[in-house]
Amino acid sequence: MDDKIVVDDVYKIFGPRPEVARQMIREGSDKDEIFAQTGNTVGVQQASFTIREGETFVVMGLSGSGKSTMVRLLNRLIEPTYGTIRVDGQDITQMSRAELIRLRRRDMSMVFQSFALMPHQTVLQNAMFGLEVAGTVATRAERRERALQALEQVGLRANANSYPDELSGGMKQRVGLARALAVNPSILLMDEAFSALDPLIRTQMQDELIALQRQEQRTIVFISHDLDEAMRIGDRIAIMEQGRVVQIGTPQEIVIQPANDYVRSFFQGVDVTQVFTAADIAVAQTVPVLEPEAATLQTIRERLQQSAEHVVALVDAQGHYQGMVTADSLARAADAGDRGGGTALADPQIQPLEAERALDALIGPVAGAAWAVPVVDADGRYVGAISKASLLQTLDRAG
Repeated sequence: MDDKIVVDDVYKIFGPRPEVARQMIREGSDKDEIFAQTGNTVGVQQASFTIREGETFVVMGLSGSGKSTMVRLLNRLIEPTYGTIRVDGQDITQMSRAELIRLRRRDMSMVFQSFALMPHQTVLQNAMFGLEVAGTVATRAERRERALQALEQVGLRANANSYPDELSGGMKQRVGLARALAVNPSILLMDEAFSALDPLIRTQMQDELIALQRQEQRTIVFISHDLDEAMRIGDRIAIMEQGRVVQIGTPQEIVIQPANDYVRSFFQGVDVTQVFTAADIAVAQTVPVLEPEAATLQTIRERLQQSAEHVVALVDAQGHYQGMVTADSLARAADAGDRGGGTALADPQIQPLEAERALDALIGPVAGAAWAVPVVDADGRYVGAISKASLLQTLDRAG
């Protein structure tokens, strides 16, 4: 995955003497000390991280941690005081105003917490607005079609001729999202975009975003103060404290190894069974692996003797799962006089688990299985196997 956005030693210091404040930061002073002595407010300090192309990168922290300032630095709605921000290799801090406007129109869209719809315009006209401002689509007919496609993506094409006051809160936010999507940006910046919605509508919007991301694979920077939201939608999460990025990792990495007490406090009480998936737990080395062509009675017997789990996975040359052979299925094949080997030796009762299945949905199948349970991805490729021991170790480590 290529780097889409690279943030390098970025500061945002509001006030008259930023150079004094930066020196105090380097000497270890905190935000309150700096404000008391200089009158400067530190919004973001020493921020360095990379956002990969196509990922959903969530920035979270308490109120005042700098997360909303951070997202506005990425498109220079707020000017960085120091540091560099590169988008597709270009340093946007050095761009002229005209270059920056072109970048925003072509590559970046932003969705805010407030719906910011124009009440006198229809849903369709609101969705077209970003295209009209961008000026990248020549004709009104083309703009209309692009806006209708975006409304289709968010399930509002039928409401194209409605007005904002005829819509629910969730529908209004969908219009805001459609307006951003119509421009077809490679980067979508979302600042607390769902926080004003009722919990049920909020969950639906999160599902909508996840589904859209599967289709489009945009780079999304999502600001949130809600842990459940971050865990649901984020490929990686950045935790901010007093303007600093104190930890970046996958939800699983942060749950298991929080960087400090501040991060740990965020994740206290997290239901780890909703965080981990089968892919996180499956281990390729749990059981021996053979290609079906090499799976003779003799080779299977040898591998079964070497396997602590007493099972062998059959995986073809392209990595696709073909079955599991157990001592019982091998004995049945031998009793039936089957000397051919291969997938005919597999136990038909062992069914693989999907890689995305949540931990809470694994406990029953793994606990009830006599053997390690195989895991496959969406394309049927073998990821590994989950034994009772590895499942218990994960639960114990996360706890």
